[in-house]
Amino acid sequence: MTPKTTRRIAFYAPMKSPRHPVPSGDREMARNLSAIIAAGGAEVDLVTELKIFDKTGDAALQALLRDKAAQEVRRLCAEMPAVDLWVTYHNYYKAPDLIGPQVAQARGIPYVQIESTRASRRLTGPWAGFAQSAHEAADAAAVIFYFTANDLITLERDKHPDQSLQSLAPFLPIATLPPASTLDGPMLSVGMMRKGDKLASYQIIADSLRALQGDWQLQIAGDGPARPEVEALMAPFAGRITFLGQLSRSELAKAYERASLFFWPGVNEAIGMVYLEAQSHGVPVVAQDRPGMRDILAPGDYPEVALGDAALTARLQQLLSNPGLRQDLGAQAREMIAANHLAPAASARFWSAVTPLLEESP
Repeated sequence: MTPKTTRRIAFYAPMKSPRHPVPSGDREMARNLSAIIAAGGAEVDLVTELKIFDKTGDAALQALLRDKAAQEVRRLCAEMPAVDLWVTYHNYYKAPDLIGPQVAQARGIPYVQIESTRASRRLTGPWAGFAQSAHEAADAAAVIFYFTANDLITLERDKHPDQSLQSLAPFLPIATLPPASTLDGPMLSVGMMRKGDKLASYQIIADSLRALQGDWQLQIAGDGPARPEVEALMAPFAGRITFLGQLSRSELAKAYERASLFFWPGVNEAIGMVYLEAQSHGVPVVAQDRPGMRDILAPGDYPEVALGDAALTARLQQLLSNPGLRQDLGAQAREMIAANHLAPAASARFWSAVTPLLEESP
């Protein structure tokens, strides 16, 4: 469903602006969301780029950010052009929306959120104030869009009366499927190289490769501050691994088009857009069975985390030795992406949920 007339939508991403110079999944998702909203016939205005993010639980930083947010609220209430709806992406305890609810109330416009997290256990401790603000911002939303079934659990538990919770399946910013992979090239891994969960995934990859048999090859796309650590992990496999560095979108598409399989364990991945990208090219995925990915992976055999590296090695070995299985799984993955995870479907879901709010608004 699309709006009857051109609407103006205020868009805000507290954690990371879609114009931020450093690439990340959050930046890409913010850009993609702006695009699918605009595809419904609306003008999308990035009304503020104020970054509200406290990584460490710093009380002084939180106080400073609150002051900056209050100034921005006053500015927007006075200067923001007339808009029909406010949309905030990614409200959570480290990056609460301290601006949108106040401006929307002052302007008398509907307020909605995309990907909001309820974290009751953070209501005590160093983020207590920010967590409370994130809860209050979520309470103010007439609609909250969620990406995965795992996200829905706490949203339902703490749902505000009269609030609508709507599924918005993770999506690629394309209208049609890209070319299918030939499935006869090297394995492919794609991930930023930074400490924490990303480095943990690279550690699992290295551990899983040790017992892998045959004449296998792996390409790794990505870069970052932990690249020396990743290179050290992969040093035992010299000659079998190629580091591609950070690739452009078109360069990465070419890597998918020749990959035999996509290998990324997915430690604490919230969504993992690379899984959607790989599957859109018909590349079968080898990953651990983790909550954040169950909504975006085609049905298949994904080893449980408790089974360890040996289970991943066995799955890699099975797929590398069976081209027919790779073809079948890749075809199933493309069908799933085409049906549920492309931009037109996402745009339709968004407008179907918010159009009634706009029609009710004066």
